[in-house]
Amino acid sequence: MTPASSARRDATALRAACPGAFAAPWPVRLRRLLGWTAFAALFAWCLYDFGFSPARLWTGFQRFGEIASFMFPPVIWRSWEAFAPVLAALGETIAMAFMGTVLGSLLAFPASFLGARTINRFPLLRLTARRGYDIVRAFETLILALIFIRAFGLGPLAGILAIAVSDFGVQAKLFSEALENVSEKPVEGVVASGAGRAQAIRFAILPQVMPVFVSLVLYSFESNVRSSTILGIVGAGGIGFILSDLIAAYHWGEAWSVILLIVVMVYVIDLASARLRSRLIDG
Repeated sequence: MTPASSARRDATALRAACPGAFAAPWPVRLRRLLGWTAFAALFAWCLYDFGFSPARLWTGFQRFGEIASFMFPPVIWRSWEAFAPVLAALGETIAMAFMGTVLGSLLAFPASFLGARTINRFPLLRLTARRGYDIVRAFETLILALIFIRAFGLGPLAGILAIAVSDFGVQAKLFSEALENVSEKPVEGVVASGAGRAQAIRFAILPQVMPVFVSLVLYSFESNVRSSTILGIVGAGGIGFILSDLIAAYHWGEAWSVILLIVVMVYVIDLASARLRSRLIDG
C-alpha cells in the first residue's frame, strides 16, 4: 500500500469516527446559511422590483431579433466621400483616448509619490492624497464627459478631459501601490554607497517600477479606446457620435458596419497593447 492511499484510508477512518471535527462549527454554518439566504432574497427582490419576467424577456428578445434583422447585410461604403467621415471619426476616437491617457498619466505620476508609503513619510499627507484619488475615481467617465460638455461644448476636448481626469484617479492609485511594492534591497545598496533620498528614488525605485507604470498606461489606453466610443454618444466626438446619429435615424445596416469597424479597431489595439505589455513584463 502506498503512503498516499494509507493516508487517505486514515483520513476516512478519522472522519467516520469524529465527523464533528471535520465540519464547521454550528455558529459558522448558521452565519453561512443566513448569508446565502439574504443574498438569495436580495437577488429575488431586485428581479421583482426591476420588472423581470419571462414574458418581458421573450418580448425583448423578439424585438432584438427584429433589430438584428435590419442590420444584415451590413452596408459597404462604395465611395471615399462616404467612408472618409467614418475613418476620420475612428482616428478622432483613438486620438481622444491617447491624449486623455497621456494627460492623466502625466498628472498621476508625480501625484502617486504623495500616496506611496515608501516615498511619503507623512501619514496625514499620504492619507489626504489617497482619499483624493478615491474622490476622483468616484466620478464615472461618462458623468465627467457630460460635465465637461456643458463647460467646453461638444467635441473631443470634453472627452479628452473626462478620460484624463478619470485616468488620473485610477493611475495615481495604481502607481502608488506599485511604488509601495518595490524591493528595499536596491534602495539600501544605493543609500549605502552615499546617495541621498532623491538619488535613491531615481536609481533604485524608479527602475523597478517604470516597466509596471508603462504596462499600466498601455492597459489604460486600450480601455480608454473602448470608453471613448461611448463618450461620443453623449456628444464628445469620435465614432460614437456618428453611431448615435445612425441609430437615431434607423440606419441599422450602416450602424452595424460602424460597429464592426469599432470591434476591429478595439481588437487590433488590444492585441498590440497586450504584446507590448508582455514584452515589458518579460523584459
